[in-house]
Amino acid sequence: MIKLFHEMAGWKKIVVYVPLTHADALRTAIGEAGGGTLGNYSFCSFSVRGVGRFRPDAGASPHIGEVGKIEQVEEERIEVTCAPDVIGKVIAAIKAVHPYEEIALDVYALENW
Repeated sequence: MIKLFHEMAGWKKIVVYVPLTHADALRTAIGEAGGGTLGNYSFCSFSVRGVGRFRPDAGASPHIGEVGKIEQVEEERIEVTCAPDVIGKVIAAIKAVHPYEEIALDVYALENW
């Protein structure tokens, strides 16, 4: 079933970066919260692996790495679509499962064509 443009109004794309060790748990949490739906399919996502780099500064409590030292971590970029009525629930699920104290999380508005 192809969703018509008016059925997709207000939909978002969520992009989040997570260490490989937590990627499956994060995808599960997103799906259980209602993210990643496309027509008659659920738990839909797309992932790409890469390397995240960061330096925890004074006052940070890093899950990985040490304060003052540049760190690099194998991460997955996970992308999912999200209906407007579950966006808050999906973001809360991400925050509950994600191990980082500062989460790289983007939310994009989707245009209908």
